Amino acid sequence: MNNQEIVQKLWNLCNVLRDDGITYQQYVTELTYILFLKMMKEQQTESVIPEGYRWDNLLEKEGVDLKTFYQRLLLELGSSENDRLRQIYSDASTSITEPKNLEKIIKSIDGLDWYNAKEEGLGNLYEGLLEKNASETKSGAGQYFTPRVLIDLIVQLVDPKVGEKCNDPAAGTFGFMIAADQYLKNKTDDYFDLDPQEAEFQKKEAFTGMELVQGTHRLALMNALLHNMEGRLENGDTLSANGKWMKNFDVILTNPPFGTKKGGERVSRDDLTFQTSNKQLNFLQLIYNALKDDGKARAAVVLPDNVLFEGGVGAQVRRDLMNKCNLHTILRLPTGIFYAQGVKTNVLFFTREKTDQENTKETWVYDLRTNMPSFGKRNQLTMAHFEDFMKAYVAEDRTKIENKRWNNFSREDIAKKEDSLDIGLIADESLSSFDNLPDPIESAEEAISKLQQAMELLCEVVEELKAVETDKVVVK
Repeated sequence: MNNQEIVQKLWNLCNVLRDDGITYQQYVTELTYILFLKMMKEQQTESVIPEGYRWDNLLEKEGVDLKTFYQRLLLELGSSENDRLRQIYSDASTSITEPKNLEKIIKSIDGLDWYNAKEEGLGNLYEGLLEKNASETKSGAGQYFTPRVLIDLIVQLVDPKVGEKCNDPAAGTFGFMIAADQYLKNKTDDYFDLDPQEAEFQKKEAFTGMELVQGTHRLALMNALLHNMEGRLENGDTLSANGKWMKNFDVILTNPPFGTKKGGERVSRDDLTFQTSNKQLNFLQLIYNALKDDGKARAAVVLPDNVLFEGGVGAQVRRDLMNKCNLHTILRLPTGIFYAQGVKTNVLFFTREKTDQENTKETWVYDLRTNMPSFGKRNQLTMAHFEDFMKAYVAEDRTKIENKRWNNFSREDIAKKEDSLDIGLIADESLSSFDNLPDPIESAEEAISKLQQAMELLCEVVEELKAVETDKVVVK
């Protein structure tokens, strides 16, 4: 049994809890509590868990005794001296009301093929579960889950290096950092090619992040733990003073949350040059200011269309970005790849330079949106869809790429459009059927002329009728 089949079996167990009114999101959280104990046993790392509250202790209980013990276990682990353990079980409580359902889930998990799961990697299994959760529209989990193919593309193009500090200020389930870690592990034989000090840095310092939602942060911690990553991963609001520790990074990869601060309030950070309630504009400011100004630090950020064209503060932020950084590439993403249908998004790739003025000379834009199929659960985005963009991105001479989707805009051209970056979209072929229609201005003029002729004719008819009526009166 492979990991994909195990994920499906775990997911099917959700049907057991349907009568308890448990949502997909609650189910994944509940699974995290239980899977942690089982996975620690399989990895032979149960020493982090207090004796008496381990997997075998849970497995030997039944019925009401199991439910009571499980509730006590959650409280005990939530107050553990082990930092990671405490964070995973912080404020944990069960949503399962029926003891028999809890017992069935635990016994079903114990009966899975854990030998093959370990061969494929428990971290990969857990990520598969998170991806399954995100693909279920009812769960609402897609709001923090960036499609893995897009994450892999971004990581490959940004190309993090061993020894660099990488960060995601809107960590979600830590997908970007886990992909970056795996990218470097693949290049270094799981860090065995590194000296011990370098390997220790990669494990404990290289990858960091912050996540606002406690439940999502819990999933991120579990994800990091199963991938043997121990970098700083905080639960808190990046847009508050709690996020000030995130600075001087070599690489930032992120997909900030969409929308505005609740009630339209402004962020509580005092280190933002431009004040706004728009979350994406605030995140964008924090990101390019958190990069080292060494000419090598770089970022890739997923942002909605409004960030590209919003006026006022939006224009100021974009201008500041293009001054401090080289905004060299924008990828216009197709619709349907995120949970909200119709949301239009982009990836901005930029490098923080050594000075703070006039660093963007030109920006290349690739349109992967226009004339593309509709993506979604049935028609999923794959790496093949990005092949032409990848070739253009890495080309030594970008001007030699002959692709109508790939276009260049000088800084002067962008300035003429009030620093709008809503650029580079090609002609929509769906409108081509209207190409042979008459010119609307000429058609309007012709219609007015005909209307005037009709009015003149009508007036003549009216006059003739009046004359006829007059003749009738005279005859009488």
